Amino acid sequence: MGAQIPKLIFAAALAAATLTPSLAFAGWQDQASPADVDRLAQLPTIRKQAIWDAQNGDGRGDFRALVRVMQPDGHAVPARLLMGNWRCRQMKLGRMASFMVYDGWFSCNIRPYNGGLLLQKSGGSQRFIGFLYPENGAWVYLGASSARGEPYHNYSGNTPSLGAQVTPDDQIGLLTGIGDNHLRLEIPAIQESILDVVEFAR
Repeated sequence: MGAQIPKLIFAAALAAATLTPSLAFAGWQDQASPADVDRLAQLPTIRKQAIWDAQNGDGRGDFRALVRVMQPDGHAVPARLLMGNWRCRQMKLGRMASFMVYDGWFSCNIRPYNGGLLLQKSGGSQRFIGFLYPENGAWVYLGASSARGEPYHNYSGNTPSLGAQVTPDDQIGLLTGIGDNHLRLEIPAIQESILDVVEFAR
């Protein structure tokens, strides 16, 4: 059981929407389902609620790491600095637990693929893969999660499986820099948590 996070520590994080996407960018919107477009548009509100939950409840893991990841304003990172191998770990904010910071670091990589950038987390019990789209200095991520032992899932987008408005595997998120060789991927969640966050470091 973790200690509560002081409110002032997270004050700056509530304003960390400086790179929240404007929905004027055509490209990722052509691939995303309307529900996912709306989820990304609501990211500032979702982030605020998730941080409120984290600071007002008991969670699991090192919440100091959560502060280090959520406090900085996001900044632009050019594609050439994104590419390569990364260590990554996951954090969850809100809903089932006020926060959860996983200790384990796993392998992630960002590489050129088919004229774009492909992001992949290949280790751990929860994996994901998807494409990155430039958006006002940030990167919009469209991908899908899968469990270890399953094949990687494709983002269903405008043709979601079984006619569901949002499938549990589909993911949309915002990738920004938070320091030298340090990235943050925020994924508005539809399972377990309010906001899933992936920290990248190398």
